[in-house]
Amino acid sequence: MSTEDRPPAPRSLAEALRARGDASLGALLRSRPDLITPVPTDLTQLATRAGTRASVVRALERLDRFALQTAEALAVAADPATYGELLGLMAGDDADPAVVAALPHAVGLLREQALVWGDDDRLRLVRTARELLAPSPQHPSPTGLGPTVQEATAGMSPGRIQEIVVAAGLASTHDSVSAVTALAGLFTDRARMSALLADAPADSLDVLDRLVWGPPYGQVTHDPAPRLRWLLDRGLLLPTAPGTVVLPREVALHLRRGLAHRAAEPVPPVVEAAAAHRPQVVDSTAAGQAYTALATVEELLKDWDEGGPAVLRAGGLSVRDLKRTAVALDVPEPTAAFWVELAYAAGLIASDGEADERYAATPAYDEWLEQPPAERWSRLVTAWLAATRTAGLVGGRDAKDRTLSALGPGLDRSAAPEVRHRVLALLAGLPEGAAPAAGSVLARLRWERPLRGERREDDLRGRLAEWALSEAELLGVTGRGALSAQGRALLGAPAAPAPGPEAEPSGPGDKLPVHHHHRPAPLAALSPAEQAVASAAAARLLAPLLPEPLDHVLLQADLTAVAPGPLRRPLADMLGVLADVESKGGATVYRFTPGSVRRALDAGQAASDLHAFLAAHSRTPVPQPLAYLIDDVARRHGHLRVGAASAYVRCDDDAVLSEILADKRAAGLGLRRLAPTVLAAQADPAGLLEGLRAMGFAPAAESAEGDVLITRALAHRTPPRTPPEPVPDGPPVPDDTLLSAALRAIRAGDLASTAPRKPGAAPAAKGELPRTGAAETLATMQAAVLTGEALWIGYVNAEGAASQRVIAPVRVEGGFVTAYDHTADEVRTYPLHRITGVAELADDAG
Repeated sequence: MSTEDRPPAPRSLAEALRARGDASLGALLRSRPDLITPVPTDLTQLATRAGTRASVVRALERLDRFALQTAEALAVAADPATYGELLGLMAGDDADPAVVAALPHAVGLLREQALVWGDDDRLRLVRTARELLAPSPQHPSPTGLGPTVQEATAGMSPGRIQEIVVAAGLASTHDSVSAVTALAGLFTDRARMSALLADAPADSLDVLDRLVWGPPYGQVTHDPAPRLRWLLDRGLLLPTAPGTVVLPREVALHLRRGLAHRAAEPVPPVVEAAAAHRPQVVDSTAAGQAYTALATVEELLKDWDEGGPAVLRAGGLSVRDLKRTAVALDVPEPTAAFWVELAYAAGLIASDGEADERYAATPAYDEWLEQPPAERWSRLVTAWLAATRTAGLVGGRDAKDRTLSALGPGLDRSAAPEVRHRVLALLAGLPEGAAPAAGSVLARLRWERPLRGERREDDLRGRLAEWALSEAELLGVTGRGALSAQGRALLGAPAAPAPGPEAEPSGPGDKLPVHHHHRPAPLAALSPAEQAVASAAAARLLAPLLPEPLDHVLLQADLTAVAPGPLRRPLADMLGVLADVESKGGATVYRFTPGSVRRALDAGQAASDLHAFLAAHSRTPVPQPLAYLIDDVARRHGHLRVGAASAYVRCDDDAVLSEILADKRAAGLGLRRLAPTVLAAQADPAGLLEGLRAMGFAPAAESAEGDVLITRALAHRTPPRTPPEPVPDGPPVPDDTLLSAALRAIRAGDLASTAPRKPGAAPAAKGELPRTGAAETLATMQAAVLTGEALWIGYVNAEGAASQRVIAPVRVEGGFVTAYDHTADEVRTYPLHRITGVAELADDAG
């Protein structure tokens, strides 16, 4: 293209955006969705919004390390800079080929994000980004560079500047501006700088070596040592404040051989495979973890079935209740916090909202229990993927130094879902069965989002990744550290390529070579509908791997029952009432005790029912000791009757009542004999029942009619509750429909604001609406109907919002104008009294 045919260079970011096509603008709005919240009226407003501090900071935080390094290099380059100057800062004098190859993509990404604009011969970093990234004493640049010679000498006396110029071997000038220019020219001339430094004392060069990669500032006394005096005299160090000197940027770049960064990182770190296992082993291990996850959540909810721990006044679980939950689940407290938060995120537990507020299962828990195991697992992992509540923070401190509690406020971290998805996507890029080295996963994430983890204590993204890896293993998304088949399906990812022959491990725990450098293609986040399909596919893959529930147990003579696997729900529920769990693992051991048998009788079961139940569900004969235990407890069950007098005890055997009265443990019950077979008590019926049972008796409660009351454990449920909503990480990415509408509105608004007016049209300052009288507005409208010309109008809607529009009037009558509105791309009718003014467009406006 000749110079005459080349379009003029843009003079502003707005002009650069105006020259873009819809695809390019759409890519910008997708990558920076905050720019269309709300939709800008035109491209000038879009450019203004793209340059605001909050939006630029957000865009910089989403750059990868090399793109950010490119932006940092532009911040220390001339403004504007050529592509060649930028390449020199990034690749250095040696022209690193990896940097040379990657730089065009990085510049293209910065342009797409509207952080850089202009052609390759005039690259400009947006002003806000330059202010954020350029070095200053208060905010040192990651490049380690200091101010330029011009910036460092801004407050220096002209005489001192001339002394430095002469000492550096340059001719004296008549003014400070030309002297500083000459000094900067010397420092940027490689040959002359090399000659100057060749005469430098060795200890002076040592000083430069200590400052060259930053920080560029140093301290000096009022009488500097000779090695410092030699540098100060020649401007190789310049004073910036009393006792402080700085290494000028041009000098540092010469010493660095042109490099803005000590080490450019154009290529992302490879996620290395630390070990490999057979995919079948990974899937079966993950399935075992998935089954354990379901059992753990069920046990948690069963423990809270009749009403869980109290809700703290500030919200959440107390430390004591979390410890009790951890003991009940036989897991560490951080793991218990994870299961509690997961059940909450899945909508299975919530606060009941009562005056004495407690946590309890929700009605959704009963529905969840009725689903097949694989579908229950799918619901848990889907909730985990989307949750912004972060259990790993439990026990830490918030900004006000308050302890963060499980189920309490302050646990939402909006980056959590994106980090979980990204961690699993990196695992999906490895060969099937390969477990990653955790350090390489964290290194990759730090490369992808460096600004979110510059310091270890602030590296929330790294901690989220570590928690994601451990939580995925707990849930069975991974097995032995490797992504399972159901985990891949959950992401909507295709099967990973098998490792080549040179990478085949000889055993399930062998190390994999790391020379394969497999780089996965990024997996896009799924929409809710796509995630539902992927979750269903994951459940289908998991279902055959889960153990089939059993309908039997093995009764043993030592009053125990062994369940060799998971039990079907009716059997498990009944056995949980009739016996106590003694141990868990591959097989669950239940123990029968007088208390557990009495619990079953209290729940309304008769001794004959218990005998029939055990005989029907045991693969071994019912042992005689167990049958005797049931009959013995049943024979004494209900022998004593407790009612309300305050309370009373009656028994046909007066010797039993005499035994109770003689027992010292009955003193606190306030008993006295009313009749040979009746005792009255000052204690209430519930306290009397508990006291007699503690003494070894087996009383039964009685109604006012004298019937035995069957006490059942009533499940406590909250009212219907919705799961907690994830806290979004900024505005959502616009879908195609919204994006298309936004682009049309921005283009049309830009047309209205930039369309040329006819000479003599009513003038309007930039951004102001045209102003004309009612008679002139009506006459201009009527004339445009006859000629078919387009008009520029100002319009104020019923809500008082003002806008500029380009319309082609079709009809004017009854105080309304009907016109084709180029801004809305449709025919509309406007009240004339809401039109502030009108102007004719130039003939070539289009």
